[in-house]
Parts: sequence; structure tokens; C-alpha cells
Amino acid sequence: MRTVDALKPLTAGELLELWRYYRERVEDPLERTLLCNAAILRDSCYCQGEAIYGDEMEVLRDLTPGEMEDLLLRLAEGEALPEERGGTFDLQRFADMKGE
Repeated sequence: MRTVDALKPLTAGELLELWRYYRERVEDPLERTLLCNAAILRDSCYCQGEAIYGDEMEVLRDLTPGEMEDLLLRLAEGEALPEERGGTFDLQRFADMKGE
């Protein structure tokens, strides 16, 4: 997996445009979902201010399904990457210590 130091969420309109684009071009639902999710990550993953993927196939060649899911969940939930939080505070470790 390439280094991702920022996730920039797409607008609802941008997401709808991607979904419509793939719905019109790809019949198989699994393939359509993978390509659409890859396109979302292509447009959302950055390192040092630069997009790190040029197209959907780069995303699919670089990431496992689990890595894609993790990044997509972070985007959907608005959760920052550890690099975006700054400092050494570990939110998950804090939650674990609290027993959550």
C-alpha cells in the first residue's frame, strides 16, 4: 500500500456522478462496485498534497479489498488518518484503555 497522508472526501454530487458513470458502463455488479470504489479512492487519496493514484487500476493493483474497505470507511465516517491527527495521541489505544 502506498503512503496516504490525507483523505479528501468527495461531495455527494461527485459520488453520484461516479456511481452513474459505472452503472452505465459496467453490467456486473461486483465489477461495478470494485471500479466505483477504486475511483473514489483514486480521487480521495493524497500524499504530500499530490494525488497518489492515476486511475482505478492503480488502486486495484495496490490495495487489498480490506485496505480499500478501511480507507472507504475512514472517508465515510470522516475519520482522520493517524498522520492527519498530529502528535502522538492514539485514539484507538485511548478507547481500549477506557474499555470501549
